Amino acid sequence: MLGAAALAVTLWNGIDERGTALAYGILVAVGELTRWSGTEDRESAPLGAAGALSYALLGEQAGHPGRHGALQVVAVVSAAALLGCVPHVARGGGPTLDHLTRRVLTVAFAAVCFQPLYDRGRLMGWAGPSYALLLVALLVLTALCDAVLAAATAHARTRWPFGPLLRDELRATLGIGSAVCATGAVMSLAVAVVGLWALPVFSLPLLLTQLSFRRYAAVRITYRQTIASLARATEIAGYTPAGHARRVAALSRAVGRELGLSEPDLTVLEYAALMHDIGQLSLVDPVPAGATSALSAEEQRRIALLGGAVVRQTGVDAEVAVVVERQADPYREQPVNARIVRTVNAYEELAREAGPGGPLTALEKLRLATARDHQPEVVESLARVLLRGGLTLPQAG
Repeated sequence: MLGAAALAVTLWNGIDERGTALAYGILVAVGELTRWSGTEDRESAPLGAAGALSYALLGEQAGHPGRHGALQVVAVVSAAALLGCVPHVARGGGPTLDHLTRRVLTVAFAAVCFQPLYDRGRLMGWAGPSYALLLVALLVLTALCDAVLAAATAHARTRWPFGPLLRDELRATLGIGSAVCATGAVMSLAVAVVGLWALPVFSLPLLLTQLSFRRYAAVRITYRQTIASLARATEIAGYTPAGHARRVAALSRAVGRELGLSEPDLTVLEYAALMHDIGQLSLVDPVPAGATSALSAEEQRRIALLGGAVVRQTGVDAEVAVVVERQADPYREQPVNARIVRTVNAYEELAREAGPGGPLTALEKLRLATARDHQPEVVESLARVLLRGGLTLPQAG
């Protein structure tokens, strides 16, 4: 609605400084075209974000006062972002609606904070360091606004706790988000001095940074696929049912989100859940259906220690090995990740064995075992996750 209103008003009143509007529109559109999907990065179009922020904070151009207002900024950014998202929509890639919403609202926030002050002459006496500090302060506020919007949209879509989501967004802002904000500020300052030729000059470093992030994301995806392949060794050898590790990992991550774990802890949790049964490869005779929860405490602990030793040999993060090793301990002695893996693994095994009433029966048994084996908070978080997704039996494959 905001983008449509800004477009209507801008087209009705006419576009001021058409050359500048066209240059920034092309920059934002190219940034959106180079956006990559399928990764966990918060800002997948850094060039588009930096260009949009630069236009929102643009006052002078090559020493001449600017005449564009906040509504024109929103209109140009909205139109350019929509144009750049067309190929992504055609391919069906990425959460385009959430992405566009954040882009338009964030740029509108920055433009509304800056453009009225500039239009009224309030910034005429600001020069040098004071003007640069003002831009930095506005960018910090804009980054906070973007983090709140991102956390709010994720909370509305997934119902995960808002606080941990906001914390993860703020932590991610210190990464490529800081580079985006800095580039946006430098672009606006450079255009004010040398004109529009500053845009391609300052876009190149950010494009190279984006390429580096894309390579890093590819390495991270390959690393996760390697761990998933290692985890399937127990399935291929016939020690665990097909898809067991993947289901435990997905449900464990959801429970971790419900409990408010940070993104790094969720990654450790996911890897540990994928490899939690790797110690069964040391058994001469497989456990029926891979249900280690039915074994004695000593046997469970032996398998867990052997699994941790295998994980350490693979070169995976030592924190993952610790979670695998500690999953058979009493929950009061376990780290929270190990508590989650143990509870989710037990639920998956119990629900599979209990037949049609498996999920409810499994939850009842887990609640009865909260004195020693399972933390009550973890069990209740698991119940809430299952209630949102519907209580269903684990499916093989």
